[in-house]
Amino acid sequence: MNYELVYIIHPAVEEEGRKELIARFNGMIEQNGGTVDKVDEWGKRRLAYPINDLPEGYYVLVQYTAEPSVPKEIERNMGITDTVLRYLTTRIEHKTTSVKPRTARIAPAATEAAPAEAEEQAEESASADE
Repeated sequence: MNYELVYIIHPAVEEEGRKELIARFNGMIEQNGGTVDKVDEWGKRRLAYPINDLPEGYYVLVQYTAEPSVPKEIERNMGITDTVLRYLTTRIEHKTTSVKPRTARIAPAATEAAPAEAEEQAEESASADE
């Protein structure tokens, strides 16, 4: 299964501490039989709302492949790590290459009602002109 993990690290953590923390979580994924496909550090960003009275945090995105039990273990460890403010794991579905286009369905009642309404409007406008 493919997963995306986004987590926010406390902004006061120094660069060396951040790198150790990122390496620790990547190591957990690999120890549990997963592979880390991509790590993207977004850097310090303003939070949508304050978390623990902090206006910003350091965002990290990790894309990885692992068994379904691995995300629970990673999230359990993130939950007990004080320097991780928030985290979210999402399972990524593979996109299919052949997608059928959707066609709009029009109910028969709607197609029959439309001409009748047009005739009524025409009659009303004709009587208003007289």
